[in-house]
Amino acid sequence: MTQRSAPLPSPAAGLPLAGKASLTSGSGDFVSQGSAAAGVPAVRMSDGPHGLRLPRESGDGGQLDLHSAAPATCFPPAVALGSSWNPELAEEVAGAIAAEAAAHGIGVVLGPGINIKRSPLCGRNFEYFSEDPLVSAELGGAMVRGLQNAGVGAALKHYAANNQETDRMRVSADIDERPLREIYLRAFERVVRRDRPWSVMASYNGVNGVPVSQNTRLLTEILREEWEFDGIVMSDWGAVRDRVAALRAGLDLQMPGPGGRTDREVADAVESGALEEAVLDRTVDRLALFAHRATGRTGSPATLDVDASHRIAGRAADQCVVLLKNDDALLPLDPASGSVAVIGEFARTPRYQGAGSSQVTPTRLDVPLDSLRALATGADVRFAAGYALPGADDGQPDARLADEAVELAGRSGTVVLFLGLPPQDESEGFDRDHLDLPTAQTALLHRVLAANPRVVVVLSNGGVVRTAPWQERVPALVEGWLLGQAGGGALARVLFGTVNPSGKLAETVPLRLEDSPSHLSFPGEEGRARYGEGVFVGYRGYDAQRREVAFPFGHGLSYTTFGYDGMSVREDGDGFRVALTVTNTGSVAGREIVQVYSSGPAGSRVLRPVRELRGFTSVFLEPGERREVAVHVARHDLAYFSEREGGWKVEGGRYRIEAGASSRDIRASVGTDVEGDPSGLRLTGRNTLAEWFEHPVGGPLLGEAFARARAGSAREGAGALADPVMRRFLAGVPLDVVAEFPQSPLPPESLPALADEAEARTAAARDRQGD
Repeated sequence: MTQRSAPLPSPAAGLPLAGKASLTSGSGDFVSQGSAAAGVPAVRMSDGPHGLRLPRESGDGGQLDLHSAAPATCFPPAVALGSSWNPELAEEVAGAIAAEAAAHGIGVVLGPGINIKRSPLCGRNFEYFSEDPLVSAELGGAMVRGLQNAGVGAALKHYAANNQETDRMRVSADIDERPLREIYLRAFERVVRRDRPWSVMASYNGVNGVPVSQNTRLLTEILREEWEFDGIVMSDWGAVRDRVAALRAGLDLQMPGPGGRTDREVADAVESGALEEAVLDRTVDRLALFAHRATGRTGSPATLDVDASHRIAGRAADQCVVLLKNDDALLPLDPASGSVAVIGEFARTPRYQGAGSSQVTPTRLDVPLDSLRALATGADVRFAAGYALPGADDGQPDARLADEAVELAGRSGTVVLFLGLPPQDESEGFDRDHLDLPTAQTALLHRVLAANPRVVVVLSNGGVVRTAPWQERVPALVEGWLLGQAGGGALARVLFGTVNPSGKLAETVPLRLEDSPSHLSFPGEEGRARYGEGVFVGYRGYDAQRREVAFPFGHGLSYTTFGYDGMSVREDGDGFRVALTVTNTGSVAGREIVQVYSSGPAGSRVLRPVRELRGFTSVFLEPGERREVAVHVARHDLAYFSEREGGWKVEGGRYRIEAGASSRDIRASVGTDVEGDPSGLRLTGRNTLAEWFEHPVGGPLLGEAFARARAGSAREGAGALADPVMRRFLAGVPLDVVAEFPQSPLPPESLPALADEAEARTAAARDRQGD
């Protein structure tokens, strides 16, 4: 865990008002404002979730430039790194990014991004890890640790509910409290509490009608007070509309620098009394702590070793490739013999990163075609483009390129067909319209299959693409995502079997766009996006609706097979230790990712997903090797967020703990009983009869009251509630209404004392559990 810094003397005390106001905005596009008088250094920042986009300041002609000012290593973007399910790998990648940042004098890297992939159409999904908050938190938290342990700050983004690019600077994400907490804030909460990022970036959008940059509840009440965040909140670039309201809500730093205009607004607001100077002082103190953290590295700047970074990028890419399908063991290919037709322009002109503010100018680039040829010791590897990329002008029409490719496929032993999405189809700034591959590519696929059925399709894409119905005809399918600058070598190693693929999907691949749980409410209309699917995002929604999918969350094949047995679940500290034995039952060494899910409890008071990911681990095994693996599941992770009680609640009952190779490949399960939390519900006469009887304290108390009424025959209807039909009929009626009925077993005047007794007994139960 990153250590908290010791408190510094308040720099706000010695600064004039204008000087304090100036510290709360940037001095340029990617530099915070410093103050020599207050001893606050300026901090240089860089875009960089998967590598540095070294900034060109606006002095370079003032033109928008999304390319880096200098080369840096392009590591696998989050869409790929998420499929590694390997926090240690993510931490190593972040450490390498930090080393490059330090060598360039960068104090803060603007990342990682841990937003949830609510819809497969989001144009920025390539920058995010998963549709699941646990995967997002584990990979994102590892990157925070990797950066900050090396002395470079992380900017955890985009807080919060930034799940689309359509109308991204104005749209309101309208979310009920339970899905907000359980899905969209949960990864942020886990990373903030455990990994202590030095900064959090507030997103462009609003949440429930309030812009995040002005949202006191999100920035102060939840982030600072509830989660005890002690860093700064900076804005996304251009997100602040009302600087004074943003400061009051808890936003510390407006980026980029507005040239002093809003600094004057802040000073004027303090002078007029519209903004308390104490609010500004607290902000300045936080900014000073942040600046000292981000510039406090000791020793000389790191020496760049681009070759070492490239090797790390390659090892990372090896673990990100997902083998989706491999009928009749078509893969791996034999590098020593046979003829291989490599078809598709993406094999020669790879797409290895997404478009937008995260674009890195790579230090070098591994081309898949070149890497395949380099590894082929005896196989004959030949190439045909098959299609042209948008914007390319090589004088060759698509029809002629396709004809050449089909002819080559027909006279080759095996075809490796590279397909994917061009950057025009997905980028920061706009969402996708569909999930399909370009028409020219799918037409080529069908022609190639007719010429040669031994086809391996390799996908290059930042968001999922629809593989139905053609996936049924393709014997082997590899999800190559966007793998960074070393991805070409990784794909070649996987295809020829030098590397055994071990990646698993961190998001579901649907059969149709219409099957997506968010389909009818994405991206919203007239500035509002209603998150109508609630907690049923991704696999939670597909499972709840029993929808078939192309490939489920957590899916990924290997060149070997794994067996699971001997599962056990036992209490362990603040939760449960889930253990089982994994055996490599095949003939090749490989890595298996074991996923642990929970379901239940039966009879839950709220609608819950069929299963939810609670933990995961990986194990590398030689052929025939057996090893026990264990995953800790915290009891708190079984909780749901109760809107009625205003907090997290673990329901008592019997849960099923499951272990699987994917969300739909469950290999073992064990039932376990979990003691529930005492109810936090304050019962009154306005609670329904059912709510009283369901309450662990109120139910028995109400039963006692009814029993006394029946014994004394105090009311004519004292025994009416013994009738199960009547009990069900009255279940949804508030108790104070029941009491008004002429034959009610309870007089209205008895309800206040009954509610007080229920609260007293509930408090006593909470105290006993606390002891």
